[in-house]
Amino acid sequence: MAESNFVDYVKIYARSGKGGRGSTHFRREKYIPFGGPDGGDGGKGGSVILRGNRNFWTLLHLKYQRHILAGHGGGGSGQLSSGKDGDDKIIDVPVGTVVFDGETGEFITDVKRDEQEIVLLKGGRGGRGNNFFKTATHQAPKYSQPGEPYEERRIILQLKLLADVGLVGFPNAGKSTLLSVVSAAKPKIANYPFTTLEPSLGIVDVRDQHTFVMADIPGIIEGASEGKGLGLRFLRHIERNSLLLFLVPADADDIHREYKILLNELAQYNPDLLDKQRILAISKSDMLDEELEQAIAKDLPTDIPHIFISSITHKGIIKLKDLLWKELSSQPFLDVDALVTQPMSLNLAEIEDDFDFAPPKEEGEEEDDLEELRITN
Repeated sequence: MAESNFVDYVKIYARSGKGGRGSTHFRREKYIPFGGPDGGDGGKGGSVILRGNRNFWTLLHLKYQRHILAGHGGGGSGQLSSGKDGDDKIIDVPVGTVVFDGETGEFITDVKRDEQEIVLLKGGRGGRGNNFFKTATHQAPKYSQPGEPYEERRIILQLKLLADVGLVGFPNAGKSTLLSVVSAAKPKIANYPFTTLEPSLGIVDVRDQHTFVMADIPGIIEGASEGKGLGLRFLRHIERNSLLLFLVPADADDIHREYKILLNELAQYNPDLLDKQRILAISKSDMLDEELEQAIAKDLPTDIPHIFISSITHKGIIKLKDLLWKELSSQPFLDVDALVTQPMSLNLAEIEDDFDFAPPKEEGEEEDDLEELRITN
């Protein structure tokens, strides 16, 4: 089976560049017996920068690039020559990427806008050359500064999809079929559970040229918050949806009970999800007549709006899109800057992979340090 191109979770080792050492050097030229100090400053180390890029929709490009290393600053030299600054390392990620500490699970930052740049690790400053330390009373300093050391960190990148409407339901509830009907998305559709193994996005057209984004989230089962089924892996994509559309098929044994199970799993994962606007859609209702619909409606939850739909016959699809747009329009604008991200639990099964966090050894690094310590006369 081919490996999925949708990667929403990756762990990497990042390291900034160290600052270059300042030079201890004296001017030596013919007919200039007292040239004085002319050692230049060391170059600045490169920084590791996270940048939002709307052209990326997955973290696949980082899956096999686990070590992100910025360039070291060059050492200063004579004739007041400053060292070369180390190259910055820019990591392009999709908008909606959240960064956690790989050792503690502490939330670090998240990327909320296109072209937003966040400095994850700052490069070390270059050391001062001996020319910087000369004074009227100390005209020949024979010392310089070393560069500041680099910073390193093990980090976890998680992608949380930004969508207006998130589809929530048990496997085989008709979520993928609905997305394929209301948008141009082509998710995998089959008559067996867990057909959808990765989230899919679709743009839904409404009246008067209005549009909104709908996300198809892989099916949730009872106990998902405890790691059953696909577990918590995709529940995080629901956190940034403005509205949740619960899908329960009409042939379910107890529609109200299934809705409560789904709601409970979301509450167990993150209680803040209960504050989101919700709509209940009864899918596959083409098998129901009007009398059955009225009987089922009596047992449905009364605290949220409900609608009967059928993706096959398109029954209620237009009304569903109008209802979703009405609910979205009545909500205040989702301010991504106000979103609060909780620390990650390092007990998640995803953390247990075979990635070695050990930083790579650089050839000649020890020799360079010894060379920088040498005083040039």
